[in-house]
Parts: sequence; structure tokens; C-alpha cells
Amino acid sequence: MSGRDLPQVPRPIVQAPMAGGGSTPALAAAVSEAGGLGFLAAGYRTAAALRDEIEETRKITNRPFGVNVFVPRHEHADEAAVARYREELLPEAERYGVALPESPRWDDDEWDAKVDVLVAERVPVAGFTFGCPPRDVVDRLHEAGSAIVLTVNTPEEAVAAAEAGADAVSVQGPGAGGHQAGFLPVSWEPPDDLPELVAMVAAAVDLPILAAGGIMDGADIAAVLAAGAAAAQLGTAFLRTPESGAHPLHKAALAGPRFTRTSFTKAFSGRTARGLANRFMAEHEASAPACYPQVHHLTAGLRRAAAEQGDPEAMALWAGWGHLRSRDLPAARLVEVLASEARAAGA
Repeated sequence: MSGRDLPQVPRPIVQAPMAGGGSTPALAAAVSEAGGLGFLAAGYRTAAALRDEIEETRKITNRPFGVNVFVPRHEHADEAAVARYREELLPEAERYGVALPESPRWDDDEWDAKVDVLVAERVPVAGFTFGCPPRDVVDRLHEAGSAIVLTVNTPEEAVAAAEAGADAVSVQGPGAGGHQAGFLPVSWEPPDDLPELVAMVAAAVDLPILAAGGIMDGADIAAVLAAGAAAAQLGTAFLRTPESGAHPLHKAALAGPRFTRTSFTKAFSGRTARGLANRFMAEHEASAPACYPQVHHLTAGLRRAAAEQGDPEAMALWAGWGHLRSRDLPAARLVEVLASEARAAGA
């Protein structure tokens, strides 16, 4: 099937899909209404809840928006390592008054049902993270009129995305908050510099590029556009907006001064993700197994209880580089400010 063009939007600003609460219909709609491209996050939502969020977004805006879905990867899980990690976390469970699941499960996050929702709702943009969807899924979405965006961390993954039928790629640098999307083995160290990574991907594939990872202001946007990106994708920059669904403790932590740095961790989910460095990460990162989503399910109750008890030291405070430059502004106003700053920086 033939591909689809991305929706034309007045401003080259994309709100990153932030699973786990950050993305909301109000946020996606506000960004799209302001001339950018808003995104809903399907991750950790039921298919029914996703359908409701799409309908809610359409009640607020008639502008294009996207929906991002996790691609399930049923890899071998070291059950013994997960069991050992569970034992290590028992004092944490006692500390927060929760019970840990006996056997954390693998699941596909309602993959088939969510794809059916995207097709039925004919969403303008269908995004995928953690891998490439099967070709039959891509074809169904193209037939429904959706443009396909696949998240990649390297030029090699961008080539795989193009071969899978992607209409665009979201190039995620190491400074991005939340989970790294990588799905192919890496035998080299990708550059920390996002514009450099964008230029490498632009040389490898002839697809529009959304650049993501630590972009916080208009100067950052101008830099990735100059490197060949069609648009900049920002997540952390939108977390402190009133439309964001991030927990109040998370929003407060982004502003400092208690949390001043970010780091990669597997301790919360079993998959590498960048967040504000806190006690839980420091104490458990070394022993956390690379088993996703089993570790995610193992720690879910702990994270929820920590939030309920007002303790950010055991919450997954996903954040990218430059989080201290995040701003407490309404989402539409933030888009306007970012666009103005980008113009002033030469974009």
C-alpha cells in the first residue's frame, strides 16, 4: 500500500506521547489548536479507555493529532532474576504498605484491540514505539488514512522503519525522558548530540524526521531543524503545563531544586528509561533485570503508593535533559513561545 503524508501544521512542534499519565486529551488538543501536533499515549491504557480519549480529543479540537502505541516484544525473560529482584523489593513493599505480585506477568498491552481502535477511528497519525508493527498493520492503517511514525534511536533502525512502511520517523536521542525506544542491537555508540544524530538519520533514509530528546526551547528547535528535521518533538517541556496529566509531585520535581539531574534506569520498568535521579533508582538500578514489562508490573503498586504518600523518591519521574528549563505555562502559550523563540534563533 502507498504511504501517507504527515498532516501539515503551521508550527513545527510536536508534543511527544508520554505514557503513564503525561499525555491527555486536553494537552493534545491544546497543542494541535495552537498550530502544532498533539499526541495521545496508548501505553498502559485499555483499548476502551483509548477510544474514549480519542473521542474526547475530537470534542475539543478538529485539528489533526496522533496516537502512539507500544509494539509488544515477547523476548526471553529471566524469571529467576525477576524473582530475586522481587525479594530485594520486599522492604520497599513494607515501607509503602503494598503487596508485590507473586509472578509479574508479560502482556501485549492489548495490542490487537488498540490497533483495531486506531483503524476504526481513522486517526490522522499512528505512532509506534519499541519496534516496527507488522506490514499488515501498516497496510490497514494506511487504508484507514493514517500516516505512520515509528520511533528510532539509530540510523539502522530508521532504515528498518522505512522498510516496514513508515511515513516518517521520530529520531529519539539519549537525552529524551522516559523509555528509550531502541529495538535493534547496537554495536556502536550513537552521538549524544541530537542534531548530529538527526543528520545521520537524514543521510540514511528519505523520510520526514521528528527530532526528540532534551528539546526545551526555541534554540533547541532551530538546531534540529537546521540538521534536517521536519519538526521538533518535545515531551518534558510540556509536563508542567496545566493540561498535562503528570502527578503534581512530578511537576514540582521538574522545577528543582531537590532533583537536579537525570539518569538512565531499568529499576522501575525493566527497560532503559531516563528520569530524575532519586533514591529508588540509586538503590536498585544495579540489580534490576532487563525484563519489560514484568518489572513494570512488579513495581507499579510501589510507585502508585509512593505518589499517594507524597514521596517522589520512589516514583518514576521521567524527564529528559534540560528539565530545569521546563516552564509552567498553558500548553497553547508554550507552543507560541517556542515558535517565537525558534524564529528568533533563525528557524
